[in-house]
Amino acid sequence: MSLHPVVKEVTDRIVARSRDTRSDYLRRMDAARDSGVGRAKLSCANWAHAFAGQTIADKLTAMTGKTPNIGIVTAYNDMLSAHQPFERFPDVIRKAVREVGATAQVAGGTPAMCDGVTQGRPGMELSLFSRDVIAMSVGVALTHDAFDAGLMLGVCDKIVPGLFMGALAFGHLPVVFAPAGPMPSGIPNAEKARVRAEYAQGKVDRNVLLASEIGSYHSPGTCTFYGTANSNQMMMEICGLHMPSTAFVHPETGLRDALTAAAAKQAVKLAESGTGRMADVVDEKSVVNMVVALLATGGSTNHAIHLVAMARSAGVLIDWTDMDQLSSVTPLLARVYPNGTADVNAFQAAGGVAFVTRELAEAGHIHSDVQTVMGAGIHHYFQEPSMVDGALVWRDGVAQSLDTDILRPVSDPFDKEGGLRLVHGNLGRAVIKVSAVKPQHRIVEAPAFVFDSQEDVLAAFQAGQLDQGGVIVLRFQGPKANGMPELHSLSPLMSVLQDRGVPIALVTDGRMSGASGKTPAAIHVTPEALDGGPLAFVKTGDIVRLDAEAGVLITAADLSSRPAARVTDVQSWGYGRELFGAFRAAVSSAEEGASVCFQASSTPRQPELREVADHNIQNQAIDA
Repeated sequence: MSLHPVVKEVTDRIVARSRDTRSDYLRRMDAARDSGVGRAKLSCANWAHAFAGQTIADKLTAMTGKTPNIGIVTAYNDMLSAHQPFERFPDVIRKAVREVGATAQVAGGTPAMCDGVTQGRPGMELSLFSRDVIAMSVGVALTHDAFDAGLMLGVCDKIVPGLFMGALAFGHLPVVFAPAGPMPSGIPNAEKARVRAEYAQGKVDRNVLLASEIGSYHSPGTCTFYGTANSNQMMMEICGLHMPSTAFVHPETGLRDALTAAAAKQAVKLAESGTGRMADVVDEKSVVNMVVALLATGGSTNHAIHLVAMARSAGVLIDWTDMDQLSSVTPLLARVYPNGTADVNAFQAAGGVAFVTRELAEAGHIHSDVQTVMGAGIHHYFQEPSMVDGALVWRDGVAQSLDTDILRPVSDPFDKEGGLRLVHGNLGRAVIKVSAVKPQHRIVEAPAFVFDSQEDVLAAFQAGQLDQGGVIVLRFQGPKANGMPELHSLSPLMSVLQDRGVPIALVTDGRMSGASGKTPAAIHVTPEALDGGPLAFVKTGDIVRLDAEAGVLITAADLSSRPAARVTDVQSWGYGRELFGAFRAAVSSAEEGASVCFQASSTPRQPELREVADHNIQNQAIDA
């Protein structure tokens, strides 16, 4: 089927808007490619240092100068359950590439903080900034210039976007992403949410809450709700950077290890053939595909920020208007918690990513003519893996959903529109996730209750000050103010108030967790209050209207004659926050990706890499 006209219109607009930045990016990637294989530029001393810690066999293989060396960047730690399986992955990868005559090394590691641990804690103020730190860490790892391809090991919220951004700085190389997969299903997510709501009301004690949480988060693997981590995995597949249908295979299975080995061998194959470089896989079309897949599955609102920064790393410029217009024509195909009761394991069993990809492609909602690590065309991602007699084989995914309460075709979607909308007005621009919000809760007009910290919101709730409902305006939570923490700890109290039948909504320049769901929340308000945004002028009692159906975020109050509120509760030290003062000073707005990575722009006076003499280039035949 031909491409949907709105998808074409938005893509064409992105191409035109990105013409200069995309051309500059490709120029740099072409120059890096044309400067030659990295290993060929290592002097004998460089080379000796690079391989000193390797086995004799790997040294002998590398000395030939004819076989690829794969650079692994790992986000392993064993506190983050989704990343604990990565401990064994380097050995699986080394073994796999040796089978095809290549070598692999852990080029470097990146931090990987767990938002589940830092939720509601001061450390959450470092969470968003950690994405750019991860991108920089990839740069440090791969700048050794000893690699012919990259293999990225990451799953969770900021980690995959950071790996993606960092790897694109080396987009002249092929790069494959290898996930670890979700943990088995535990206590149902709806039951977990019920216990949290009862705890917020004082109906159950901490022991009951802890037992519920441990029953939900109970083993290695990704949390099973469809938050930012699992949205990452959907997007990496539809972008063509995963092996097909690898996102939601459990960690502790033979199939997971086989897929990891296959990813490593595919990286070698791409390096040997000189194809599939990341700069060609990630372009305007694949970025649009990622946005559409996110919208079609009710994915995380965090990607309204991350995708902007990820695309910018490839020279592609997108904004919330693009996302909103795509959402208006993207059918909602999945109901996965918090947008439904099922978890990602049930989603995978019903048809998973392969089904969604096929449906979107055949209906013309995504671009099929894209480059992937599997070759040209999105059709590679209609397949699913399985083990047959100990061997990895691929077969076509299911043609029909195996559970239409979880996954539906384009012809019979849960909703004719996607899960994310733009709202704007005299209070700024913001995004709202509507896929989990019932229609009767999508319009709220009520008096504002203005707060400068989430602790004050919790205190007001406990004191009964919010019992009649209203619009909670929580400001000074933007990237410049305090790093833009997630405010998921407010979800239980908002759910309680909504269930009582009172009107309730949140308006904030902060973020909500990808796990947040059923209550209306206009988030990422731009410009933020600390930057002089309208929220700095709102007072308690002002009537605020949030209308997700009409895309409206306004107040009837006259803000023009008021002085801006001054921030009083933002703490800039402790828990490592003092180390990120430069980030808070330099970070861009939420709609610009909330990043510090794009401040320095190239100038016409900077020579291309190919024009700069590299005195370290050696004759590989002599000095390999």
